[in-house]
Amino acid sequence: MKLLIDTHVLIWWWTDVDRLSATAVDLLSDPGVEVQVSTVSAYEIELKRPRDPLLQRLPADLLAAVSEEGFAWRDVAPADAIVAGRLPLHHRDPWDRLLVAQAINDDVAVLSRDATLGAYGATLRW
Repeated sequence: MKLLIDTHVLIWWWTDVDRLSATAVDLLSDPGVEVQVSTVSAYEIELKRPRDPLLQRLPADLLAAVSEEGFAWRDVAPADAIVAGRLPLHHRDPWDRLLVAQAINDDVAVLSRDATLGAYGATLRW
């Protein structure tokens, strides 16, 4: 099983695991689940890090830290940008729209607390 995680899931995994649901912790800990982190999340974290004390607590080297967790990076492809740009405006956050597009294109579930993402027909887990 593959699972694409929302940015807040990665942040909480590293800073406050108690904010994650029991299902989320189980999925992230399961060696049979291929956890994917979008490059969109790296961009979002680094853009916001200078102004956000919580993000400043994250590992400085996100590339290595994600790999050390056993998670895989999911690059943004042109097809993802096209799908994201064509999505209805249920959600105005461009990062979340790209995550949903990646999940749709890969036919994988998104691990997220944000129920709005389900309006796009993507499978949500929480």
